[in-house]
Amino acid sequence: MKLFLLFFTLVCVKDSEAQNKFHHVQLSACSETDKEFMVGDDGEVEVYADFEKKKDLVYVFPPFSDQIQYPAGFGAAKSQVAVCLSDIEVFSEEFKDTPLPHDAPQTSIYPRTGMKLGSENTLICHSTRFFPPPVRVRWTKNNLDVTDNSSLSQYYPNEDHTYNQFSHLTFTPQEGDVYTCTVEHEALQTPDTRTRRWMLNSPVWVLLCSVEWVWL
Repeated sequence: MKLFLLFFTLVCVKDSEAQNKFHHVQLSACSETDKEFMVGDDGEVEVYADFEKKKDLVYVFPPFSDQIQYPAGFGAAKSQVAVCLSDIEVFSEEFKDTPLPHDAPQTSIYPRTGMKLGSENTLICHSTRFFPPPVRVRWTKNNLDVTDNSSLSQYYPNEDHTYNQFSHLTFTPQEGDVYTCTVEHEALQTPDTRTRRWMLNSPVWVLLCSVEWVWL
């Protein structure tokens, strides 16, 4: 059984005068194949560790903001995941007869901004409410694989303890072009493919097909 382990710290600070709540989250997660370290506030990611490129923490603040620094850097993320992986050995034995819950992703595809022929834009493939993370995403343009031109975000927690993840593909819409994003997840019996085409004289994207997902 593939075991997924998650540790997170939630700090809630309440302003008594303004009656506002501020949520700070630090998440460490791992499985036999995946690693994750993320820090965020009020549902927004501030920084995460890039374990693929094995470099320092990646800050995702907007350019105009005053960025919070994490002096421990990538080393702290590696140490947290090392503890997580060590614990997996213990929990794998303890829970070996307990089935892992599975929630299949709900996926949609849409452009970042209003569509215009010949103008560069970004297609977003959004998968949400899945467990365990992550998802795998493959892109095609007119049946040709263009996944190498796309990006895949870290996976982010939802309030119901499921996750969501984004993949982005920069493109310039031309009449008749067909784009697909195909999402794979262990809770899906078959990959979930979403397809979009720019139609003649149509100001919007038209959904051509929707593949059902199957719960295991």
